[in-house]
Amino acid sequence: MPITIADFDYIRKLVYDRTGVFLSEDKMYLVESRLGILAKQAGTNSVSGLVAELKKIKQQHFNPLYESIVEAMMTNETFFFRDVNPFEILKTSIVPELLKKSQGDRTLNIWCAACSSGQEPYSIAMLLREYFPQLARNQVQIIGSDISTAMLKRANSGCYAQHEVLRGLPTALLHKYFHDCGKEWQIKEEIRSSIEFRQINLTQPLNSMPQMDIIFLRNVLIYFDVQTKQSILARVRRVLRPEGYLFLGGGETTVNLDSAFKPVQFEKAVCYRLI
Repeated sequence: MPITIADFDYIRKLVYDRTGVFLSEDKMYLVESRLGILAKQAGTNSVSGLVAELKKIKQQHFNPLYESIVEAMMTNETFFFRDVNPFEILKTSIVPELLKKSQGDRTLNIWCAACSSGQEPYSIAMLLREYFPQLARNQVQIIGSDISTAMLKRANSGCYAQHEVLRGLPTALLHKYFHDCGKEWQIKEEIRSSIEFRQINLTQPLNSMPQMDIIFLRNVLIYFDVQTKQSILARVRRVLRPEGYLFLGGGETTVNLDSAFKPVQFEKAVCYRLI
């Protein structure tokens, strides 16, 4: 049975209330395809049946079915050293600058928001190990966060299939920092233990976050409406150090969203700093 407009409206309000992610009307097909699979697993055989079951639940935020639906609608696209240029900027410009300013007197704090299955924070950890070996473990804190418990479980495990390690990860780093586990590759403990993974909803207060030197918020804002983008940037601003850097995706910007940020042009990429 095809999804109805009423069922779609119910699902997109549910997702918006929980995550801030806005599903436009052209995403109806996406809801139907992703939740169709979940509906069969739940024994309802249709999205309409799934919605009917949801309406019977009083405490939705604490129900496994509700959480499964929210997770099914999240886009978890990521890969190692994605887009390359931000990592080059870290290596050649930003990390050297921040280390020079701090003179090793404090921890370098890096946050990868909406990190999905963890390839981005692991990429940064490997980069720091390769090019800044002078940094001791207590001089760097890397936090990877996501709203999805399933993605955080994968990220914590550090296990990736063959096709995942072949996307963006140099062969030399694969053999240096991963164990071959047969059908999967697992990142070595020395890298895995250097990252703290947290469940964070970007639409909620970031009270537990330390002051950050570098924030990766790439390819995240595109899923939110203007009001939610502005509220997320306001929260991010409060945890970014005055001399810190914010990375967004290639098609994202703070322009006309938050005047507290200014773009900084590097040779092949743009990032943002507080004015």
